[in-house]
Amino acid sequence: MEKHSHGTPLTQVLGFVFSLGLTFAALFVALKTGLSFNAIMWIIGTLAVIQAGLQLFMFMHLRDGEDSTAQTINVIYGVFIAVVTVAGSIWVMSFGGM
Repeated sequence: MEKHSHGTPLTQVLGFVFSLGLTFAALFVALKTGLSFNAIMWIIGTLAVIQAGLQLFMFMHLRDGEDSTAQTINVIYGVFIAVVTVAGSIWVMSFGGM
């Protein structure tokens, strides 16, 4: 039987604390700043992408195991497909009826 390492409890706790910090940072930006709507959306979006990456590495164990390179490539491919699908849908909805 193979032994899989899931990180130390300290690693898990630090990941949780960083995730909470990013969540509260987004909440602060949304509620307590006087920035424009577009600036707030960009900041929250950036914090969300950072938090998603943090969770992939800290909680989903993206780099653990023998096939960590394949897992990373699969995640990148999945993100690419999602971006193409969303961007294509927005493009068709915006300019499809012209």
